[in-house]
Amino acid sequence: MIDLEGAVMNVRMCAVFVIVAALILCACTTENEVGDEMGGVYQRITADEAKEMMVEGNLIVDVRTEKEYNEGHIEGALLVPLADIEAGKLELLPDKEQVLLVYCRSGNRSMTASEILIEEGYTNVYDFGGIIAWPYEIVK
Repeated sequence: MIDLEGAVMNVRMCAVFVIVAALILCACTTENEVGDEMGGVYQRITADEAKEMMVEGNLIVDVRTEKEYNEGHIEGALLVPLADIEAGKLELLPDKEQVLLVYCRSGNRSMTASEILIEEGYTNVYDFGGIIAWPYEIVK
């Protein structure tokens, strides 16, 4: 005689196991490239990685507002507000192959800006999130 109730319980347990395994796999993925539909990608990096990349030739891009920038920014950062990027005002970023290190206040605008820059053909975009997580000095 088949224990139907036990079989249903086993199927449920297997389903729960598969779902939990899938969630763990997604959470443990270390992939930091974020792609768009066109195949372009930008990198999400840490503040420490960004600090190491802040060398001559690599451009630090602050996508906050002018008011926020004036309240404190990373030394050497170029202000290109997200609103300008969204409007296609990219004159300050003429070299689409230049390394761009992008940040904002919390990481939301830098993510949006990075996605737009990739869509516009920029090839070396690195999003290091928000200045609120920046452990190094800022200038005012």
